[in-house]
Amino acid sequence: MAGPEVEVVGGGLAGCEAAWRAAAHGLTVRLWEMKPGRFSPAHQSEDLAELVCSNSLRADRPENAVGLLKEEMRRLSSLVMTAADQTRVMAGGALAVDRRLFSRAITRAVTGHPKIELVRAEVTDWPAGSAPVVVAAGPLISEALAARLADLVGAPSLHFYDALAPIVEYDSLNLARIYRANRYQTGAGEGDYLNCPLEREEFDRFWAALLAADQVAARSFEDQRHFEGCLPVEVMARRGPRTLTFGPMKPVGLENPATGRRPFAVAQLRSENLAGSHWNLVGFQTRLTRPAQDEVFRLIPGLEKAVFARYGAIHRNTYLDAPRALDEFQRPPGRPRFFVAGQISGVEGYVESAAHGLWVGENAARAARNQPLLNPPATTALGALIGHLGRPSRSFAPANVNFGLFDPPPPETPRRQMAEYRLTAARRSFDSFLSHILTA
Repeated sequence: MAGPEVEVVGGGLAGCEAAWRAAAHGLTVRLWEMKPGRFSPAHQSEDLAELVCSNSLRADRPENAVGLLKEEMRRLSSLVMTAADQTRVMAGGALAVDRRLFSRAITRAVTGHPKIELVRAEVTDWPAGSAPVVVAAGPLISEALAARLADLVGAPSLHFYDALAPIVEYDSLNLARIYRANRYQTGAGEGDYLNCPLEREEFDRFWAALLAADQVAARSFEDQRHFEGCLPVEVMARRGPRTLTFGPMKPVGLENPATGRRPFAVAQLRSENLAGSHWNLVGFQTRLTRPAQDEVFRLIPGLEKAVFARYGAIHRNTYLDAPRALDEFQRPPGRPRFFVAGQISGVEGYVESAAHGLWVGENAARAARNQPLLNPPATTALGALIGHLGRPSRSFAPANVNFGLFDPPPPETPRRQMAEYRLTAARRSFDSFLSHILTA
């Protein structure tokens, strides 16, 4: 391949989407990925777009903001959505995937694309040449590259701590204590989730043990700030027992067929793969030590002899103060052909990172062709997400897409009609925008 027309650094969700989108314009793309020569502390697979924290891409209905974002991504021929739809596992109203097959599908697509060259090497400085560069190195960016990026943007990077939930082997579960059900019996069949019911005394015992359990000690330089959407279960527990029963252990809509009534609390398990051999403890991300996880999580009915295929863990994520460090198209000051994409830019979540990478790839392709850059309207899910990155804030923090980021409905809109108005306005404005970019 001759010199690339677009360079992309990082083979995660955002980087793969950016490369795929630029290549869809007929441009030659070079995609840099440091694995397998070097792995971050959280990555294990050599494949691209490895899902580290969970196998869930969250809600898949357009009435939910992240579901609407997925709809827009599919209409933009998203690589991530195509792979997710091909490798999905049962998860009720959510889109969850077999993470191994998902990453493999994306790797095959990228390596098989005639316009994309995959280079397996660590980048410690920016590729030379005049081609637009997209940095999508992810929140686990290497220290060397993070330092170069901080120098480039002239603003300090920020960070928070993200955690992983444990995964257990299906054959080790006590199925006599567990029942299948989706919340409010949504979906078809007997239910996609395994539910471990706890009565009040069982929950109180579990909660007390969780509060007393040993945690992996923070290192002296670590400032522990957690993302509110992914709090460790022990952090939630310290806020009071009802935090758990209104959060990851909420029993509403999960009546136990053995008793005909709702338990006091429920711990849910979601399938990790199509074979159903491994299950994720939903919402149980943790910093507990491995011996503590063995002791505490086995207090949950059905997990008395659970075998952990992966223990919960915690890792540091890096991101930029986007409103101060980047312009509206996620470029550092004075660098019109340099873009930052994905979680490192300040979006949060698998879907949001992929969506942001997709659109930054679109603008990188436009820069390569000397065309005007564009952003979707703030009435769309994608536009609202990107708009968050440019919204001034005294204390900028990553955000999942949510309807609070959208342009609000007119003040005279009746409250009961607001959800319908947002959905209709988002689709209408996205239709108009999509027809514009396809004819531009």
